[in-house]
Amino acid sequence: MGTRALIVVDVQNDFCEGGALAVTGGGAVARGVSRYVEQQADRYAVVVATRDWHAPLPDTNDGHFAVGAEPDYVSTWPVHCVADTPGAAYHPDLELPERTVHVRKGQGRQDYSGFEGQVVGTDDAPLADVLTAAGVTDVDVVGLATDHCVAATASDARAAGFGASVLLDLTAAVAAPTTLRAVARLAQAGVGLTTSAPPD
Repeated sequence: MGTRALIVVDVQNDFCEGGALAVTGGGAVARGVSRYVEQQADRYAVVVATRDWHAPLPDTNDGHFAVGAEPDYVSTWPVHCVADTPGAAYHPDLELPERTVHVRKGQGRQDYSGFEGQVVGTDDAPLADVLTAAGVTDVDVVGLATDHCVAATASDARAAGFGASVLLDLTAAVAAPTTLRAVARLAQAGVGLTTSAPPD
């Protein structure tokens, strides 16, 4: 069995209850991920946490922020996760290991996948390179939101040559229709769809 990494996607205040782009169940995901990380610490050689880290208006982050029109919640969104604001901070119930690899994405761009971001503390090393250097061959993906950034991160992990699974009980989604489509695409791409239940 190869070395595994856990990728925790965008468990940030703006994506949880009370945030600018809240996902129902976001706070529960934060608490569930924290318990899982504590219980399964020995299972993962690397824990990664990604964050949206957008430039403030008037930068639309390449059209990611809806300006002058209502957001469509598919490709345009309300202003959220602006760099160095409370909304961009990790949810207070998310507890991560001290040696977590942190990734910032969406800095002036429409990034969804953690593999499009920049690894903090490196010279902009791609996440795939950092994982490969650590001997990682497989990743489990959790976080927010199932139908957007979780799906994109898992899909890109698979495309980069990693075995990839989404632990669906440790995710929450924006909407049912987009989740159904995302899950179908992930299955077709060879991404595992499973839960956080301990392996046999």
